Amino acid sequence: MNRRIAASILTAIAAVALCVAPPRAAGQSAASPYSPPRLSDSTPDFRGIWQARATAYINVEGHPAAKGIAAARSIVVEPPDGKIPYLPDALKQRDFNFKNRAAADPAANCFQAGVPRASYLPTPFQFVQSIGNLAIVYTDNHAYRIVEPSSVPHDDGIDFFMGDSRGQWDGDTLVVDVTDLGDQTWLDEVGNFHSDQLHVVERYTLLGPDTMRYEARLEDPRTYAKPWTIRLLLYRDKQPAARITEDECLEGADGRWHHLSPYDSRAVAHHDYDAELAAEAKAQAQAGAAKP
Repeated sequence: MNRRIAASILTAIAAVALCVAPPRAAGQSAASPYSPPRLSDSTPDFRGIWQARATAYINVEGHPAAKGIAAARSIVVEPPDGKIPYLPDALKQRDFNFKNRAAADPAANCFQAGVPRASYLPTPFQFVQSIGNLAIVYTDNHAYRIVEPSSVPHDDGIDFFMGDSRGQWDGDTLVVDVTDLGDQTWLDEVGNFHSDQLHVVERYTLLGPDTMRYEARLEDPRTYAKPWTIRLLLYRDKQPAARITEDECLEGADGRWHHLSPYDSRAVAHHDYDAELAAEAKAQAQAGAAKP
C-alpha cells in the first residue's frame, strides 16, 4: 500500500460519523460493572491497540497441543457443547476444507480475514475513535472497517471481505451489526466456514482499563442449523510505541501469495499508518509552500 492509499484510508475513517445515541448511565446495563473512560459526549473510549492472546485462529472449536502451541478450549459458548451447529452438507464441506487447508485457507493466501476472524488473529488491531467517529484498523492485509450508525441502511447485495458494519451502543457495550459478507473467508485455519448469507452481531465491552470482552453471534441459514455464539478476551497493547504495522504479501514460485514479517528484508514497503499520514501531510505542506 502506498502513501496515498494509506492516507486515504485515514481520511475516510475521519470523515464517517458514528452518530449513535450516547450510552445509558452506568448501572443501567448488566454487561459489565466497570465504568470505562469516556469521550466528551459520554461515549465509552475504546481507543487503543488490542489483541487476542488465545489461539482461536487455529480452530474456534478448540484444538490439542501441537507444534509448540498449547491446547485450547473452544470459544464457542452457545451451543454449550462448543461445536458449530453445521447442517449436514455444510459439515461435509468443512471436512473437505480441512483436508485441503494448507493451500485453501483464504487468509493464508493473503485474502482479508473477514468477520469475526479478524478479531482473534495473532496480530493486533486498533480502534480509531473520536466524537461521532469510529473505525477498526487491522494489521493483516490492509483491512479496516468503518462502523457507520445503525440508522444508515446496509449496502445489501454487495459482498465485502470485511462486511458492512453498523453500530449502536447498548449501555457501555458497542454492538456492531455486520452483513454483506462474501463466502470467500474462513473462520479459522482448519476450514470452519460460512456462506454469503452470514450475519454477525458483535458486542465489544470493556471489563477493565486493559481488558475487553468480544462476543459474536453468527447466523447463516445456508450453513448452520441455528445461530451460535463465540466469546473471548482482548487485551490492550500498553507499549509506549505500539503501532499497527502494515502487513505485506509476496507471490511465491508456486503462484500463491504468502505473508511476510514486517521485519523481512523483502517487505520493502512496510510502514505504519501514523508515519504514512505524517509523510502525506508534510508533502502537502511542501507543495503548498512551493506555490507562488
